[in-house]
Amino acid sequence: MKHLDLLRDAMPDWARDVKLNLQSVLQGGALTPAQRWGVAVASAVASRNAALRDATVADARAEVDAAVIDDAFAAASLMAMNNVYYRFRHLIEKPSYSEKPARLRMNRLVKPATTKVDFELFSLAVSAINACEACLKAHEKVALDGGLTEDHVHDAVRIAAVIQAAAVTLDALAPTAPAALPPAQ
Repeated sequence: MKHLDLLRDAMPDWARDVKLNLQSVLQGGALTPAQRWGVAVASAVASRNAALRDATVADARAEVDAAVIDDAFAAASLMAMNNVYYRFRHLIEKPSYSEKPARLRMNRLVKPATTKVDFELFSLAVSAINACEACLKAHEKVALDGGLTEDHVHDAVRIAAVIQAAAVTLDALAPTAPAALPPAQ
C-alpha cells in the first residue's frame, strides 16, 4: 500500500481514526484480495477524490488483475447512473414511476470482466456511498444468493465507509480559493 500510505501520512492528527482505519480495512477479513481491492477502487472512484483514486488504483495494480480494476471502474460508473435513478424512484414513492421501464443500459452488470458476485459487491459498496437504499438491497441480495456471506458484505461496506472518509479528509486539506474564505477575525 505504498501510495495510500503516502496519503495517510499527509493526513492531520484530527483524522487519526481515518488514517488507522484506512490501513486496517484493506488487510485481511472475509474478502479475497480481488474483492477487497475492487471494492476499494470502486469506492475511491465514487468518492470523487482524484488523489485517493489514483493512489488506490496504483496500490491495487500491485495486488490484482487489471480486470478487477476495470470492473471496479465500471461498477462506479454504472452505479453513478443507477443510484440516482433508483433512489429517485424510491424517494418519490409513486408507484407509477416504478412501473415505467428504466431503459438504461446495464450490460456490464450481467457480463463483468471478473465474476458476477464480485461485481455485485463492488456495486453494493458504491451504492452505500451514494445512499441508494433500493440498490443496496438489490446488490446485497444478489451477493448473498451468489454465495457470499454477511461478513463479505459487511467488510465491503466498511471499506466503502473508510474510503469515503479518506476522500472527505483529503478534500478538507485541499487549498480553498481565497475569495471563498471569510475574512480573518
